[in-house]
Amino acid sequence: MDFGFSPRASELQDRMRSFMEQHVFPAEAVYDRQLAEADDPHALPPVMRELKEKARAEGLWNLFMAHGDWGAGLTNLEYAPLMELAGRSIIGPEVFNCSAPDTGNMELLALYGTPAQQERWLRPLLDAQIRSCFAMTEPEVASSDARNIRTRITRDGDSYVVNGRKWYTSGILDPDCELIILMGRTDPDAPTYRQQSMLLIPRDTPGVTVLRDLPMFGYTDRLGHGDVLFEDVRVPVENILRGEGEGFALAQGRLGPGRMHYAMRAVGFAERALQLMCERVTERTAFGGPLADQGVVREWIARSRIEIEQLRLLVLKSAWLMDTVGNAAARMEVAAIKVAALEVAHKVVDRAVQAHGAAGVSDDTVLARLYAITRALRIADGPDEVHLRTVARQELAKYRKAEREKPEREKDAYEKAAYEKAAHEKGAHEKTDTKAGAA
Repeated sequence: MDFGFSPRASELQDRMRSFMEQHVFPAEAVYDRQLAEADDPHALPPVMRELKEKARAEGLWNLFMAHGDWGAGLTNLEYAPLMELAGRSIIGPEVFNCSAPDTGNMELLALYGTPAQQERWLRPLLDAQIRSCFAMTEPEVASSDARNIRTRITRDGDSYVVNGRKWYTSGILDPDCELIILMGRTDPDAPTYRQQSMLLIPRDTPGVTVLRDLPMFGYTDRLGHGDVLFEDVRVPVENILRGEGEGFALAQGRLGPGRMHYAMRAVGFAERALQLMCERVTERTAFGGPLADQGVVREWIARSRIEIEQLRLLVLKSAWLMDTVGNAAARMEVAAIKVAALEVAHKVVDRAVQAHGAAGVSDDTVLARLYAITRALRIADGPDEVHLRTVARQELAKYRKAEREKPEREKDAYEKAAYEKAAHEKGAHEKTDTKAGAA
């Protein structure tokens, strides 16, 4: 395994680190104040627009996008430390146009969108002219199993009609949100993993109603987490993404890189929490000396450093595997980092909260917010249990007899095919772009 960074990647890290220190960290308090003073809690604070303009001018823009000539063309291994740096601030990823749910949606459009879909939605998203959301989770079913999805997408002549209810549709309350990518069921009688499809729905389509904004452990996010009702929502048939029955495969292609992005950010969360903890314990005195001299505090710091270093290596290994052997071959590692990353980040944040005492549970530091985020992300994008199931299934497959594993192998085969198909199409896109550039 070669974890060495190219000169370009190292240079980008230096620039990103400098930008975070000079512009992003000092802007956090301004961002919070502007958000609190705004009439709309979901409107973009002016300071964020300024930060985005500066980041774009510095060339620190769309670094996540590796497909064709849409973005910076970085590998996962090159991008990983950049997202760790951005992840040290809650507002960091958005500054560089590298925040969810737009990143996953842009990757979907880049890989599977038609030229017309890309022109209509992808280009404005890459320019941060609009925002988007992803509607998959439903309140009445266990949405970690895509087979449970009830929202119906029905063909009616030259249109699709959508009926259903989604919740925790992150980003839909942002005034700049203009696109909903919805996962629904087009054919309940099709084979299990060919029943779902993805549809592009303009945010202002009649029949789309946000019932409420859902908090996250009491926090109201700027992007908003919508409880959304879709009643006879009608869109043209050309708004289908890739085709009917492709929804499950598209979800696998979207969630693989998404889990990597979460893990990268989690390393940043943990580093920020450890920094705050070390600063706190060296400044505070109790029982006759600095808190930093207490044995239990030193153990918190030592264990946090060890766990972060282990996590970073696992994330880099997974990124390296995705780059060298593909997403399908790295499935176990990608599942593992989704679990490990948020567990470690949450544990380190918890220690930092304890070290801060009352200040740790207040809004005087970012720790309470990080505590909520790291806990919530153990559910988002697939709960820990789903990823543990994937890791265990692949590990046990080495020992179990084939006939006992037939049901699991069938799902594994489909998921692997979906990953490989996505990787093949990604390669085809890149080859086409290379030939076009040469021409």
